[in-house]
Amino acid sequence: MTLLPLFVAELKRTWIQFLRYPAEAIGGLVIITSVFYGLFLSAQYMAGPSMGLGNRLDAVVVGYVLWTLVLYIVNDIAIGLQSEAQTGTLEQVFLSPFGAPKVFLARAVASLALRMSLILVVLFLLMGITGSRLQFPVMLILPLGTLLLAAYGLAFLMGATALIFKRVQQVLGIFQFVLLFLLAAPVEEWDGPLRWISQLLPMLPSTGLLRDLMARGVGLDPGRMGIAIANGLVYFALGVVVFRWAERQAKRRGSLGGY
Repeated sequence: MTLLPLFVAELKRTWIQFLRYPAEAIGGLVIITSVFYGLFLSAQYMAGPSMGLGNRLDAVVVGYVLWTLVLYIVNDIAIGLQSEAQTGTLEQVFLSPFGAPKVFLARAVASLALRMSLILVVLFLLMGITGSRLQFPVMLILPLGTLLLAAYGLAFLMGATALIFKRVQQVLGIFQFVLLFLLAAPVEEWDGPLRWISQLLPMLPSTGLLRDLMARGVGLDPGRMGIAIANGLVYFALGVVVFRWAERQAKRRGSLGGY
């Protein structure tokens, strides 16, 4: 069964929701930009007028924007599951001939186009506010793709948690701070055993490559790119497998229609 009709339907659904609730998207832009600007002003005040961050500021901007993008992706599936459970339509999604994982993946990918547009607006706003000068080489598409793979894997993991436990707002709240540390910290500069550990954590190889390309002007390293591809594929596969397991558990318990 082709997934194109499903993707087109979800794309229309996402666009209709955006047109009906534009204030939510605009409010998100204002909040995300204001939070970073507040942190930037605080750092300027503490460091004094002689503060010079150089490409460190560019790296921080990249990390913050990637964190925002990953939060959108991770929250999409988990919050969508909660919303479907509250409105009583979750069972209908799981009865779809496409299967629930494909429905939620198509829904997440359909919303990605809108999310990426919002993220680009945030990125250019932050560049204007901070004076950051980022580069946008064509090669950044490769590590960005591997980062999205791993992010969707995490989204399915959080979706599995929502299927089993129903309410996951607090878990998502804690998880977003864990993601902030992982994506904002320059883990690619770690040495020794920590460097190897960073290669195993989700999205970190891709994040390091994106910071190198956009903030430091460093070329794409083939070896690190291979690690980023493996990292993205492993976490995406893990997320889908765990989501399938949670789906079977929810069906066995008869808890799909409950909230």
